[in-house]
Amino acid sequence: MRPLLHRAALALALACGAPAAAAETAGQAASAEEWDGLPGGAGRDEVYGICGACHSLMIVKQQGLSRDAWEETLDWMVEEQGMPELDRDTLDLVIDYLAEHYGVDSRDSARP
Repeated sequence: MRPLLHRAALALALACGAPAAAAETAGQAASAEEWDGLPGGAGRDEVYGICGACHSLMIVKQQGLSRDAWEETLDWMVEEQGMPELDRDTLDLVIDYLAEHYGVDSRDSARP
């Protein structure tokens, strides 16, 4: 299965609440893409599948947003860009991961 299809399948499985299917799809994607450089941790599978289904993960990795700004961004994507709405637990997991690995501190530390 091509990498884009892996991401789409993972995003669909997560949006539909099928964690076993999501985990299997994520495992297949890991060997094919090496997570596009996403660091390990709770929420990586979800970020890889949900965010990567629509755009490059490089966009995610460049943001450096606060937790509130990540939540606003995901709300905007649902409202304006057609992203499937996530259940609260998944949304919190994704936002926690993004804020930890691609929060304001990550942006500041990436500057020379």
